[in-house]
Formats: sequence, C-alpha cells, structure tokens
Amino acid sequence: MIECTMSADSVALTSYPFGAASPGEAPERDDALVRAVVRAVEVTGAHAGSVFLLSDDGRSLVLSAACGAPPSLLGGWRRIPVSSGIPVAEAYRSGRMVHLADAEETMRRFPELSVAVPYAFGSATVPVRAGELSIGSLSVVWTPRPGGAGLPRTRRRQLHSTADRLGAALAALGVRRALGERETPLVVPVPSAPVIRVGLFDWDLGTGTLTADDELCAIFGIPPREFDGRAATLAARIEPADLPGFRSAARAAVEEGHVLAHCLRVRDGGDQRTVELWGRVPGARDSPRAASHLVGAVLDSGSGLAAVAAIERLADGFFALSTDGRVAYANHSLEDLAQIRHEELLGRCPWDVLPWLADPVYEDRFRAAVVSQRPVSFLVRRPPHEWLLFSLHPGEQGMTGWVAPMRQPVPAGTGPGTPVAQEDRPVVLSSPPAAPRLGSLYRVLQLGSALTKAVTAQEVCDAVAEQMLPAFGGQRLAVFVVEERRLRLLAQDRYPEDVLARFEDTPLHARLPATDVLTSGAPLFVESRRQLFERYPGVPAGDSGAWVFLPLIASNRPVGTCVLGFDDAHRFPDEERGALTALGGLIAQALERARLYDAEFALARGLQNALLPRRLPTLPGLRVTGRYLPGTRGMDIGGDWYDVIPTGEDVTLIVGDVEGHNVAAAAAMGQLRSAVRAFVTAGHEPGDVVASTNRLLLDLDPALLASCCYVRLHPGSGLARTVRAGHCPPLLRLPDGHAEVLDLPGGPLLGVAESADYPETEVRLLPGSILALYTDGLIESRDADIGTGMDRLRVSLAHTGEECLEDLADALLRDAHLSPDRADDIALLLTQYVPAPARGRSPR
Repeated sequence: MIECTMSADSVALTSYPFGAASPGEAPERDDALVRAVVRAVEVTGAHAGSVFLLSDDGRSLVLSAACGAPPSLLGGWRRIPVSSGIPVAEAYRSGRMVHLADAEETMRRFPELSVAVPYAFGSATVPVRAGELSIGSLSVVWTPRPGGAGLPRTRRRQLHSTADRLGAALAALGVRRALGERETPLVVPVPSAPVIRVGLFDWDLGTGTLTADDELCAIFGIPPREFDGRAATLAARIEPADLPGFRSAARAAVEEGHVLAHCLRVRDGGDQRTVELWGRVPGARDSPRAASHLVGAVLDSGSGLAAVAAIERLADGFFALSTDGRVAYANHSLEDLAQIRHEELLGRCPWDVLPWLADPVYEDRFRAAVVSQRPVSFLVRRPPHEWLLFSLHPGEQGMTGWVAPMRQPVPAGTGPGTPVAQEDRPVVLSSPPAAPRLGSLYRVLQLGSALTKAVTAQEVCDAVAEQMLPAFGGQRLAVFVVEERRLRLLAQDRYPEDVLARFEDTPLHARLPATDVLTSGAPLFVESRRQLFERYPGVPAGDSGAWVFLPLIASNRPVGTCVLGFDDAHRFPDEERGALTALGGLIAQALERARLYDAEFALARGLQNALLPRRLPTLPGLRVTGRYLPGTRGMDIGGDWYDVIPTGEDVTLIVGDVEGHNVAAAAAMGQLRSAVRAFVTAGHEPGDVVASTNRLLLDLDPALLASCCYVRLHPGSGLARTVRAGHCPPLLRLPDGHAEVLDLPGGPLLGVAESADYPETEVRLLPGSILALYTDGLIESRDADIGTGMDRLRVSLAHTGEECLEDLADALLRDAHLSPDRADDIALLLTQYVPAPARGRSPR
C-alpha cells in the first residue's frame, strides 16, 4: 500500500530497495537526521524545522536537514558562521535553548535577524550534543498566537529530548560534522494525513479470482476479512452503468498489451465516489499468465476530482504552489487572467515566468506567507492597465492562490505589491519593498555590524575572515591594498605564501585577476581551475578550485582587492554573487576608514613616544624600569607619564596623570613633564616642585586636572622624600617579600586651587626593597572599587616571584594586557634599592 503521508517512525527506511548507497552517502546518518527533524516538528506543532551541524573547519554551522521550508527558500541560511548573532549559532555556543515566542521578542533579542526576516514567527533552537561536545543545533518555527507565550514547557522538553537523541545517534555513528561540502541537505515534507488512498490488486480474468490488499477492500467498503477473493464481489459495488465499458476496456488492454486507465463510480451505501483504475499485463505478450492476468491499482482521491472540476468551472484564477514556490496546479481561468499557457506555468515560479511579477516584492509576499503561515493579499498591475488581486493562503504542504480582476478603481499612488485588507482575510501589512533571499540581507547586516566595531585595518581583515569564509563556504582569504599604484598584501588566512607572493608589489596595470577587478570595477567569479587558466594562463592557483576576486573601491578610488579561495569547484548563483558584491562595498569603506585610523595611530604613537623617556638612566644603587600601556583604541595616546631625573647625589622619580585620552591631554602632559624637569634641575624642594607645577597647570588650562606622585631618593642612605597630589599612594615591597601600601598624606589634584599645600613625607627604604609608582588605570575595574584594585596590586607585587625587575613589571601588567575593555591608560615605574657603599655627603 502506498500512502501520501510520513511520520517520525516510518520516514526512516530500514532497507534500500533502490540499490546500495552511493559513495559519500550514509544511510544511517540520513535516517537519524530525518527522524529528528520530522519528530521536532511533530512534538512542537511547528510548521518547519531544521538541523544544522558543525562544518569540517569548525567555522560554520551547515544546514543538514530541513522539514517544511525548503533550502531554496532559506537562501543564505545554508551556512551560518559560528560567531554569528543568530539563534542557531547562539544555541550552539551557549549550550542552551534560544526560545523566541513571537516577532516582538525576536526584534528585542536579535534585531538584525528581524530586519533580515521581517515576518511574524516564533522559534525555538536547542543545541545538538554528542556527549559533552556540541556538534550543531536543532530549530523549529511556528506561527505565534496573539498574546501567546511560545512553546509550553512540555514541548520544550520534548524538543530538547529530540535533539539529545539525535546527538546520541550521530555519536554512535561517529558523525560529529556536517554533510560533505558537495552534498545537499536532506529535505522532507511536514507530516500530514493521507489525501489519496491507493489499493493494489491481481485479477485472474480466466477464473474471476482477485487478490486485493486491505486498502483496496476499504475503498470498496468491504471489511478485508469478509472479502471472498471474487471479482464479482467488487463488481457488485460498482455502478452498473459503468460495468460494460470497464469490461470492454479491460479486454482491450489484455489483448493489445496497453495500460488500462478507467474511471469507475463506486457505491458506498447511499453515496457514490469516483475512483481511477490503472492496470497492465504483468509480463511478456507470449507468457501464458499474461493473457489472463491484470495487475494494477485503484486510486481514490476522495472529493479531489469533484473539487478540481468545480474549480475549473470558476471564472477566477486558482493555483497551487509547492513549498518552494513552484506552480503545481493552475485552472484554465488563470491562463486567461495571466495571459500565459498552462504548460509554461506548471513547475515554474510565477515571478520567473511572468515579467510583471518579476519585482522582488512579489516573491517576498510569498516568503512572508510561508514563514508566518498567515494569508497575504496584494495588488498586481498586469500591463498595460489591468489590476489583479492576488491572495495567498499557506499551509504546511504548500499554498493555494486566488486571482481576480479588480472591478473597482484602484486608488492613486498604488504601487507594486500594495497590501489589500479584505473582510475576513488576515493580511501581512509590513514587508519591505524589495527583499533578497533570507540570509543575504542578514550577511550584509552582520558583516556591517562587525566592521563598525573594527578600528584598525587588521581588525577589519579579521572581521571579514570571521564572517565571510564560513558564510560562503570558503577556506582561505587574502586582502591586498593599493599603495603607490601597486598591490601590497595586508592580511591573509590559510593561503600558501608562495601563491600570494606572485601578487605582492604588482602594478595595477598588470594582467592578473587581483588587478583586473580594480581596473574594471566589477568582481570576478571563477568557478573552476579550468576557467582560471583559460583566462589567465600560468597564474599560480595553489590548492584552490574556485575563487572570488572582489574590488574594494571607496569614493571612486581603488583601495584594494579581497580574494576568497575555495577548495573545490564552486558554482556562484546570482544571489550569492549579489551578496558578495554588496559586501565588497562595505569592506572597502571600512578598510579605507581603518587605514586613516592606522595613519593617525602612527602619528599619535610617535607623539607619545616623543613625550615619554626614550630610555631610563643607569644609576648606582638603583635599578629602575618603566612601562606605559595606552587605554584608548585608534589614537593610542593619553595623559599618563613617568620620569626619572638624576640630580647630583639624588634621583627624582615621578608618575603623573593628566585627565583625558586625546592629543590635548598628551600635550599638557608633555608641558608638565618639561616643567617638572626644569623645577628639579633648578634645585627646588619636592613640595615646591609640585606646588609650582600646580600653578603652571592653572595658567596653561584652568579646565584641566592632573595628579602626580613625586619621590626624591638618596641612593646612599635609602631616604625617600615623597609628595602626593591627588594621586594613588605608592606600594613598597620589603626584602622579605611582604608588600604594603604607603598611605602617605597628600594634597589636592593639580589645577584645583592656586594656593594648595602639598606636604612632604619621608620614607626610608631597606636594601632589596622595591618601590612601585603607578597611575589609577592599573587598579581601576568595572567589577571592583579602587581600594579593592589597590589591594590586588599589592598582593600581586608580594607574590610575583620574578627576581628581574623587567619581568616583574611585565607580570604586573599581564592582566591589563589581556583586558579587552580597559578604558584608561597606565603608567608604571618600578625602583629597586640595591645600595653600594656610601659615598659623598649625607642627605639634607
């Protein structure tokens, strides 16, 4: 018996009557994937489901199985970067369910996804695990109800259970990666009840005996156990007027050897149904059995034939679309309304064969109905002046369409795809005027978002590799920039050096793919090695089998070329070419901006290095080392500084911090540093040096504030005279390893009051002690107050075992180097007291 239905238990075949699996196929794996995606749809009541598995390179999640929505509708969602901000990737990374009850929650949590897929739907995505290892995601989509809360807890648990069973089945088969790159995803329809019943028979015309299966008995209204095996018993259920014609057709089929096709009316109580009977002789014409036997099937389409006949009599156009948008049925009235022959329409998408439906807005209306599972109505103008009303009514197995001419004037200003509200017809009122396939727009949004966060040219290239390679299935990437009319390699990912070396320092007039695209301004898509060698004989190809060369042009000026390489031959459909072309423009703008930042960075870093000491002096009895770590991105400059100034028998140590992280702060810092040196060289006492610096800052810029910690140290005796101006207290590590905070009295910030007082405090260092001066950027953090940060630094200073002062400084800054969101710059000055025999006069 053949049934037009499918269930989670029956869909996975245990035998393969069509022959052994082809190379590369894995029947057990396919069964597990299909069983899981079908069951996920069944247990959740969703209208579509999908399974994504991790790619071989671990960079992307690849669509491996789909139920309901076909991959052709999914478009750009065939591959999703693991780092992407989309529920499938989020569930994989987090190991938790991503449940979005409706479009509002989707917009709130995944705004870029809502912009790319602006339809009403709810979704739930769970990770697929093989033991403790996450290998993919299982996702379902449903039509949300007003005020609904999404999936009930019971259905969420069942979805989790389905994903867990899939993960266990794949793990048992040793499958931990997606289908092969050249394999297409498995696609199955949403389970449904049988629409057509089919019964099988074997009729011995000589004896009148007939072998029938249970379904055929049911079609004729006879309980299978009560059927006596006689053709006459079935004939008694056939309308008598149909019998003579049927017998004549059957004899002709046997005698002439052709297929029997005949319609019969079957009586079932007081009702009557029309069925189709198909039969043929079972063997060769000269076979003894062939002359007396007829085998075949009886098809009962229920009211289908009557419904089709009724629809054919209507003046309005009716049609049926498959889930991927192809016309499966169209009545004859539609031929007149659309002005196209029936055979030209069947099996094709309407927007592909009707020029006046070619605007992307109409395909988007279809997509909106499929994703949201809600009816959509809209107006279409058929040239020259005929307006047609289209209405699409979706279902899990496809879609029914209705077309009627507008018999009333169309309002002025009506454009393509204008939504129409009809009584008792819910419609979608908010779809974009022209949308590409699902995922294509998201790719542009996702890469655009990543590029806005990229500051340097290297960060731009990293973002491009992270987003584009997994999204399009590429394996390697290279970015060249134009400098003095020549190409220079800026960044590459997994490309052999010998291949890229051929393009390095190439003039723009050279005939190579990387330069030709800049000359023409059009991208180049090379789908095979043969195509490459036909166009560019002798060009190095490396291990790639296909390439994309994208010209990076910003403000009508060539910026560079982006090259994507694929391991195997690769076909680039129109939509993929369009998406890559659009992304090339985004990359060019981001790269141009980033190179300006890099130029500013080089200038700012040069200024910063000029203002800070180039090298610290070598001093008897002391070891000193300093570090500066910028806290801002891009300009890489700030107002923190340190200095070491020898003055006779003493040494002045100072660390300061001018507020701000810009060129103005750095300029003020440079002026203060020069002033401090002048005051120290002139012989001023420590308190007077700080007070004079305070007055100078007020004269320079009353709006600026600064802090500093000033130490004048006598290496012969270890006596340190210290002054603080609103600055962090120094730390002191004693020879036994104990570290303490020197909580010394101090004055206000520099630049606050002209008459401020800055007291001086004496501290005596023991041989082997280490004095640490630093700015607040080293101890500030978002998760703790400044006191906690200071204590952490004290503990680090005490327990860091490096004997070398340079290593100790690096160790104290290690966490700061690793922090991705450090907002302030850092200055650190370490001084170790290792006295030599005392010489000269004693300190004052």
